[in-house]
Amino acid sequence: MHLRRWKEKSNRKPLVLRGARQVGKTTVINAFGKEFDNYLYFNLDMDSDRALFERNIPLDDLIDSLFARLGRRKKKGSTLLFIDEIQNSPQTISLLRYFKERRPDIHVVSAGSLLENVVDVKVSFPVGRVDYMALRPCSFYEFLTALGKENLRYFIDHPEQSAAVHDELMSLFNQYTIVGGMPEAVQEYANTRDVLALDDIYESLMQGYKDDVEKYVKNGKLAEVVRFLISTSWTKAGQIVTLGGFANSDYKAREVGESFRLLQKAMLLELVYPTTSVTVPALSEEKRQPKVIMLDTGLTNYQAGVRKELIGANDILDVWRGHLAEQVVAQELLTLNDKVSQRRQFWVRGNASAEVDFVLTFDSHLFPIEVKSGRNSHLRSIHSFIDLSSVDIGIRVWSGPYSVDDVQTSFGKKPFRLVNIPFYMIGNIEKIIATL
Repeated sequence: MHLRRWKEKSNRKPLVLRGARQVGKTTVINAFGKEFDNYLYFNLDMDSDRALFERNIPLDDLIDSLFARLGRRKKKGSTLLFIDEIQNSPQTISLLRYFKERRPDIHVVSAGSLLENVVDVKVSFPVGRVDYMALRPCSFYEFLTALGKENLRYFIDHPEQSAAVHDELMSLFNQYTIVGGMPEAVQEYANTRDVLALDDIYESLMQGYKDDVEKYVKNGKLAEVVRFLISTSWTKAGQIVTLGGFANSDYKAREVGESFRLLQKAMLLELVYPTTSVTVPALSEEKRQPKVIMLDTGLTNYQAGVRKELIGANDILDVWRGHLAEQVVAQELLTLNDKVSQRRQFWVRGNASAEVDFVLTFDSHLFPIEVKSGRNSHLRSIHSFIDLSSVDIGIRVWSGPYSVDDVQTSFGKKPFRLVNIPFYMIGNIEKIIATL
């Protein structure tokens, strides 16, 4: 677990937990707090809690007063202090820098609503004095646990033995694509197995995101564009878009770009840009058209109105011209680590038409990933990438079972291994590559 690794670090700094609203930041840290001898929780949405931290007193005295406020006597052993909604107090944010120097015995985690942190609020965290960790929607691996299917995780970890349960895992992955990874939706589905019962949850989440705009975006035109993007971007998930006139609007590229950047900082979506490189470091070509990837596949298919089509589909790739398949693959790729700065990319060959859906940086190499069904000979873009690169592995994500084919490129006749990874194994993709 990422949090446990942070806990044991010798050079541990206060941790800033980042993530979109309602991805479960508070729930995760409350559960983590049970692993400590002392757990202190304060929410700076509350005036009384905020006032505690904004007094001009020594740090040792502050710690003592926090225990006193909760009516607790400090036990011997470890202490976790969780400061929730910290964006409400710039003074408390500045205070974080002193914990590592003066009270390294205290484990400090802070969190807050991202739209509050980045829109018209001039607050910055102490540079070099805090660690950052991203919390994102539940992965498919975690979805299996929520549904009581932990036993099937063994077959994801052992691809060569997965054929016997392939159909069951694909069925469950289809359910994951419908439900998504927002913790409240996952929990409700685990309890009821009723997709329609999730509608109120999705509506509440969407209203919360829209309310954030009303509260924190002060510029009238900017608020208008951000509100428009929150409502419409879901219909463009997994697609390459033009910023100017986005979604048949009259908004200019500059207005749309600025609004997208705010929503990207809030971790509600990401503009995924192409690279023309086949080696690391792969620089993004930000003057080209980006691909839009949204926060969550469940919210996406609900907002885009394709859930009914998905429920009746035999193959995710048949739904919505394959865009939802790219959305869910991108979402799973983002769960490979907890870095806030992690960015996804796709590949294009100069000015040619060749395009690979995603590229994965791993072990100092760049690996091409195509989300497609069909025969090997139809994966022309992967073949083009392999011809230009030094790697001999290409990856196809599909609905078929796990397999590895020895093939050669169509043009250069270069031998390579095509790794066919079923959707449910995306979260294990790095381990699979490492064994080849």
